[in-house]
Amino acid sequence: MTIGGISIILILGIVNFVLILFQMSTGLRWIKMPFGVHRKTGIAFFITASVHGLLGLIAG
Repeated sequence: MTIGGISIILILGIVNFVLILFQMSTGLRWIKMPFGVHRKTGIAFFITASVHGLLGLIAG
């Protein structure tokens, strides 16, 4: 499964890495964001991580 020759699993892994960096930065207050933004990105991280893991299991 690829998009433009790049694996969907790789794309989701990069997205997850960016989301976890953002979560850590807002949680530690390095970046000031409202709690609602932190919560919504946490939900997005959970969904993308679940899809990333599921595709990894199917592909492996």
